[in-house]
Amino acid sequence: MNEKDASPPSEQENLTEKISRLQREVKILKRQLSNVEKVPSGGVGVALLIPGIIALVFSILKESQILAFIGLSLTFWGALFFFIRPIRYVKASLLDSTATSTYLTIDRIMRDMKFEGKSYYIPPYPKDVYLPEHLKGLKEMTVFVSANTHSRIPSIEELAEGRFLLKNPNGVCLSPPGLGILEQIEARLGTDISKIDLETLTQTLPTILTSNLHLAKEVEMEVEENSIYVKIMDPVYRNLYWGEETPRSLYSIGCPLVSAIACAIAKAMGKITTIQDYSILPDDQTLEVRYSFVEA
Repeated sequence: MNEKDASPPSEQENLTEKISRLQREVKILKRQLSNVEKVPSGGVGVALLIPGIIALVFSILKESQILAFIGLSLTFWGALFFFIRPIRYVKASLLDSTATSTYLTIDRIMRDMKFEGKSYYIPPYPKDVYLPEHLKGLKEMTVFVSANTHSRIPSIEELAEGRFLLKNPNGVCLSPPGLGILEQIEARLGTDISKIDLETLTQTLPTILTSNLHLAKEVEMEVEENSIYVKIMDPVYRNLYWGEETPRSLYSIGCPLVSAIACAIAKAMGKITTIQDYSILPDDQTLEVRYSFVEA
């Protein structure tokens, strides 16, 4: 009877000891997992490549097939990890906050100078076209914001000077907010957009913006007479439009995504492009933009 009474406490002590040991092992595994997650893929690649190369060398010296298979496997996975780099994501709210300051600055400029005109995306000359030194400024994508709706387009000589403030016609020349996105688009295309036609652009650009750059959920482009209609669903810069304070210049030159599309259209067509119509549908967070062409 006494032996029966003594056994349960012993079993409980063993069980308690096992639970404590398992908890310690869980903590150790968590630390190891945390350390593994912090190791960059390049470090893992090197850690696999070195023993893989050593195994291949010894397989040749020892004429061992087993070492050869082990060495090839380690080398393959090491090379794979070495060339793979983790993708870093940025929160959309951070993109909005960094872009807002730019538009507020443009708002201040337009307000102080009492500009009420439109914006014109002026395409640059192709990169492989030779230009004299005094015309190098023509290879830069520019958006001209006019002082009034009746202003003419700046001449080639005026654009080539690369000036910010123009007096005849009255307006300012800015670097487009979507210029960085345009460079990413051209990198995905593998060519200068000025070398592709409009049909190719309308077929490939929506896929790049949605599937590659993840700047919108869906993008539709439709070529109309002397204009292009673009529908952007759930854009990454949506908070710029539906935030508490919407910059006025946003409707003139467009958000970085709308601006990048304007740049792409202007370069592909070789024509001055402007944002003709702007519609915002807050229910499904959709932008409808119509771009039109202007004769210089």
